[in-house]
Amino acid sequence: MPLLAAEPVTILPEQREVLEQLVRTYSTPQQLAVRARIMLFAADGVGVRESAQRLEVWPRTVRRWRKRWRQAADGASVPERLADAPRPGAPGTYTPEQICAIVAMTCEKPAASDRPISHWSQREIADEAMRRGLVPHVSQRSVGRFLKKKPTSNRIGSSIG
Repeated sequence: MPLLAAEPVTILPEQREVLEQLVRTYSTPQQLAVRARIMLFAADGVGVRESAQRLEVWPRTVRRWRKRWRQAADGASVPERLADAPRPGAPGTYTPEQICAIVAMTCEKPAASDRPISHWSQREIADEAMRRGLVPHVSQRSVGRFLKKKPTSNRIGSSIG
């Protein structure tokens, strides 16, 4: 049974520079760095199985990213070629701009909006956001999620080094 040869991948010199920079930069997300390494191995003629072994990923993963690289539009940038495919599902209900507008509104005093209260409640925020036309509809629960802060570590003995 003959070995299947992987289809060749063409990488331009400027694309190679970007890929190498992605691999070298410490702040590059690891998924993106692995994808960049896959493409650099492909450009160097390293096979699918050997690339997968070196990077400790499945051969299927290597084949997928090599295929996506080849199928990308000619003018596509390196980050566009290595980006995740769109996921299925419904789009978000609220845009980031709407969420920011609601959060910014909570920084105002309720009296400035003719509200006879001293502090905003989630219900009052939702009502005022709809009254101002920031969103057509929003629940107090959604407002609570917008305003929720990420929890910090309060463990005893945890240290920051």
